[in-house]
This record gives sequence, C-alpha cells and structure tokens, in this order.
Amino acid sequence: MRLGTNCEHPQLPLAAPSGYYFPCQRWLAVEEDDGQLSRELLPVDESYVLPQSEEGRGGGDNNPLDNLALEQKDKSTTFSVTIKTGVKKNAGTDANVFITLFGTQDDTGMTLLKSSKTNSDKFERDSIEIFTVETLDLGDLWKVRLGHDNTGKAPGWFVDWVEVDAPSLGKCMTFPCGRWLAKNEDDGSIIRDLFHAELQTRLYTPFVPYEITLYTSDVFAAGTDANIFIIIYGCDAVCTQQKYLCTNKREQKQFFERKSASRFIVELEDVGEIIEKIRIGHNNTGMNPGWHCSHVDIRRLLPDKD
Repeated sequence: MRLGTNCEHPQLPLAAPSGYYFPCQRWLAVEEDDGQLSRELLPVDESYVLPQSEEGRGGGDNNPLDNLALEQKDKSTTFSVTIKTGVKKNAGTDANVFITLFGTQDDTGMTLLKSSKTNSDKFERDSIEIFTVETLDLGDLWKVRLGHDNTGKAPGWFVDWVEVDAPSLGKCMTFPCGRWLAKNEDDGSIIRDLFHAELQTRLYTPFVPYEITLYTSDVFAAGTDANIFIIIYGCDAVCTQQKYLCTNKREQKQFFERKSASRFIVELEDVGEIIEKIRIGHNNTGMNPGWHCSHVDIRRLLPDKD
C-alpha cells in the first residue's frame, strides 16, 4: 500500500514506518498527576529513544523518555473545567459524569470527570467542582457535551452551568445549562449539548508555557520534601502568579533530591522576552523541608509558527 510519495521524486514511494512509538511517561490515575484517566499521545521516531542502562532508567537527568513527556505536554492545551450543580431538591448526582469539549479542529472525546480539585464527594447539591482536562489543540472551543451513565442510587442531576478556562488561549467561556440530566425529569435526557454565551466570555492575555528546570545542590541534606513555588518577573513590574510546581505529595517526594535536576512545563502569564528576576520558595512541609538550590534555568516556549 502506498502511504505517500516523495515531493521531489513523485515516482518514489515513501518508506512506510515499521511501527509507531507513542511515549507517555504520565500517570493515568485519579490520585496522581492531574487526575486524568485518559491521554492523547503523539508518535515519535523510535530511534529517538536510545537504549539505556539500568542506572539511566526511571527519571535520570538525561532520560530521553522524560524529555519526550515534557515535549508532549508542551504541545498540549490545558483546560480548567468548572461545573456548578443547582440548588433544586435532589440536584446532586451519584452517577459517573463525563464531558466532551468540541473545537473547530478536534474534540477531546468522552472524558470522565473523576478528580475534582474542590470536593472529594463530587456533584452534591449547590456544589462547584473544578477539573483539569489536558488535550491537543482543539481550535476555537464552541460546544461542550455533558452527561452521565445513570448509575448510583440517585443519578438524576441538575446543572446550572459549565465554565471552561483556557489560559493558553486567554479565554474563559461560560456554557449555561439550567436543566436536569435525569431519566425522570425534564425531557428524560442524561446528555446535554451546551453552547457558550458570548456576552459572558472573559478575555485576558494568553498564558505561555515555560520550561523550568531547578537544580538541587550536591551538599548534605540539600533535597526537600516541601512543595516549591516560583514567580517570574518581567519588565515594567509585570510578573506571573505564584505557582507551585508539584501537583501532589508523590511528586514532592520524587523531585528536588540532592544533586538532581527537576524539570517542569507550566503555563503562566507571559512576562515578555526579558526576565528580570525570579522568586523561588517553598511551603515548609514534609519531613525535611529545607532546600539548598544550586540554580534555575527557564525557557519561554514560543508556539510553532507553522
């Protein structure tokens, strides 16, 4: 089967790849990372991943798999999804809830919402839940599909609204609902397509991804179990918000060991091309919170022009 032709020599077929390699190096777990149970992966040339010795596996400073995972994250867009459950009687749900984000170029597919940043007992009456959804570029967001599987003792659900914030796009969009998702209420539908209210859309300066590498010194007890934060300052008093780099306690134990490099890609306010200074610190938690920092490297990752 012909998969393609050479542009300069149309008569010569392009060689078909012998296989596809999709690096991940991320958790698919409610309690880990950003709580997502599914991820979109991009293929890379398998030759990029060189054989490693046993000493080089599992998070070494120059582990190509770790670098690929960071590159994958750089190519993705992170959405913060906020859902407001109504105040009506029995408005909360025990069912498994899912959402699909639709853009002009692609959609996320059905994404289960399991790891709320606000409540362990999710979707109770008059509650607000916040979730992270990470995906490849969708284009302009125009619709969300919200639904559940109608399981549990009380699956019926009344939803006030959904808000989707995309820092990399500089846009926070509201999708009004104000209806039941229940077999025994309204029209009996447990899935609703919601469209954004343009007048309620909030625009702001888009965030950009920064690659931040923090080097822990090679001195006694240099490592820390605390959570490190960073603030980046640009010109004219422009700065980012204070950003904690670890998303959970497991990452706090994994990173910032003695004589190590801890790399992160985070979306923050764009302070411009010139970085005048940074502020780093920690929350003084854990068994050994003290930290000896050697130096910090920061790279502002600009989007591809093509």
